[in-house]
Amino acid sequence: MEVVDVENRSLILFHPANNALKELNGCIAPVTKLSGPGLGLMSRKAFEKLKTFVYAALDRKESVELLITS
Repeated sequence: MEVVDVENRSLILFHPANNALKELNGCIAPVTKLSGPGLGLMSRKAFEKLKTFVYAALDRKESVELLITS
């Protein structure tokens, strides 16, 4: 597993953001559609959908994992 150090961060957060370079610092922003390198559309809609899905799974005592591949 590769560890990437991000200044002033010890955890990864999920939150809405449409422009990775301007709005993210080691965080992850779900988007509805990619619109260019580091750019996406309708991140608030995608974030709410993700949050609903994850919270429902946690309420059912299921584990939630994120697998990142390239």
